[in-house]
Amino acid sequence: MSAATAHDASGAHSTPAAPEVWGILNVTPDSFSDGGAYLDPQRAVDRARILAADGAHVIDVGGESTRPGSQPVTPAVEQSRVLPVIAALAADGLRVSIDTMHASTAAASVEAGAAIVNDVSGGLADPAMLETVAGLDVDYVAMHWRGPAAVWDAVSDYRDVVTEVRNELQSRLEAALAAGIPAERLWLDPGLGFAKRHDDSWALVRALPALTDLGCRVLVGASRKRFLGELLPPDHHVEERDLPTAVVSVLAAEAGAAAVRVHDARSTVLALATHAAWRGTGAAAASSSSASSAEPARSEVPA
Repeated sequence: MSAATAHDASGAHSTPAAPEVWGILNVTPDSFSDGGAYLDPQRAVDRARILAADGAHVIDVGGESTRPGSQPVTPAVEQSRVLPVIAALAADGLRVSIDTMHASTAAASVEAGAAIVNDVSGGLADPAMLETVAGLDVDYVAMHWRGPAAVWDAVSDYRDVVTEVRNELQSRLEAALAAGIPAERLWLDPGLGFAKRHDDSWALVRALPALTDLGCRVLVGASRKRFLGELLPPDHHVEERDLPTAVVSVLAAEAGAAAVRVHDARSTVLALATHAAWRGTGAAAASSSSASSAEPARSEVPA
């Protein structure tokens, strides 16, 4: 059963709970969406505060780009970018995730105030990662990964993408548990766009219940990915992908995702609030129900 599924007092299945929104903060010179915009620590902190004000529950800080064509960086360079930002955000009381494949960066980031380690390699890039995280008492996200972007063309052929990704994520789940990470600390991420062709990413979005059935919370990171850009004219600006991102966020909520990772928190938070109101499960619906018992009915005609 998904952690994003609510139950009533009797334990009966009810409606999915709204997923958390994780705001993306790339402290890099070369990320595909906003490379260089927040490399300066103060600009990064200012951007994070905007994401939080727009409703993000978590700020996911990354210091190494994983886009095609990007160059790997050393943990020392990565830490020089992210640690001052994480410390400042933690001092603000914000919940912070560190997006890293390096065990040393994970440990240093947790010491600086991070509460989540988000590892796009699922522990495959750094053999020390799982054991390190097991000793940190933080949440851990294991993403489906078949290697760095340079090898994606060679490893992106699937006979059955849903079954293969599910099985490979289950393997990472078992490895994390064996390393000593408690089950309640674990998240899984299908890795949309990572060694996935467009049809593969859509198939995984449609099949999210097959992943939530593994028993861990699921994080969905569709934001501004190329498979969403295929819906738009060839000359579109990357920010135009925020609308389809928000739509996918709602569909992921329906499928039981526990969190969605996005560049633009405002549009996704509003889309999820609209979805909750439609279902009668959001704050707006509760407020409307309370008001309706105290006020006479009136027509809602636009002024």
